Amino acid sequence: MIRRGLTAMVLLATALLAACSGGPVRRVSEPAASIQQLTVHANGSWSVDLRLQNYSSIPMRFDRVSLSLEVNGHDAGKLDATPAVSVGPESADVVTLPFTPSAEAKMVLADTLAGRRPLPYSLKGTANATPEDAKPRDFQITGHSTLNPVPGLDGVLR
Repeated sequence: MIRRGLTAMVLLATALLAACSGGPVRRVSEPAASIQQLTVHANGSWSVDLRLQNYSSIPMRFDRVSLSLEVNGHDAGKLDATPAVSVGPESADVVTLPFTPSAEAKMVLADTLAGRRPLPYSLKGTANATPEDAKPRDFQITGHSTLNPVPGLDGVLR
């Protein structure tokens, strides 16, 4: 009998704490962007699969990205896009963007692919995103990583 009373009190206390907690914490964190895949087309243009990472605890809608791209320390140009994609909490999504690189970047990439070497790159700029039930904000994006040629897929780096 005492055991049932104690169990009932513990359950009641747990229910009261849950009711008073006010729900999950709504945290907005800086998003990130990286290149998931870069594809070189026969006409010299590129397709950039841009990965948009939402580290927030709430969904975020990415309305515009404006990122300067450097490959192996050389200016490749600017990725300007309006992806209009919603990314769930602590998730990522990929958008494919057409890209016309600078002549210098084309040469750097051609040399990288011919030598089957890794390609260091960096992204710097802003992403305009709207956290759920909030106002749009410009987030600063800075990132760098390396892409590697994909075996068996000419002109593709991941």
